[in-house]
Amino acid sequence: MKKQKNIGIEVKAPKEKCTDKNCPYHGTIKLRGRAFAGTLISKDTHNSAVVGWDRIIKIPKYERTEKRRSKVSVHNPPCIDAQKGDMVKIVETKPISKTKKFVIIEKQE
Repeated sequence: MKKQKNIGIEVKAPKEKCTDKNCPYHGTIKLRGRAFAGTLISKDTHNSAVVGWDRIIKIPKYERTEKRRSKVSVHNPPCIDAQKGDMVKIVETKPISKTKKFVIIEKQE
């Protein structure tokens, strides 16, 4: 098992250790780009998950607002192991697979 490294963002590090090469704390993957906070909508096998967050769009013509949801596929490292319904913080990284370009770095409380 590798030693935990500094990922460059002020977040609480997980207490568990893992051997995942795509873990930002124990693997070789580097973080870059955008960061979001959202709710874990679904959890899949193979360390995958879907994170979504709501946003409000203003429609000037009708003087109304509408709520839309953004969803992205993320990598869920075994040391974090977020469950459905958890608030998480995600950061962009290099493409891990065809659809996964983000990784979970923290479970928020």
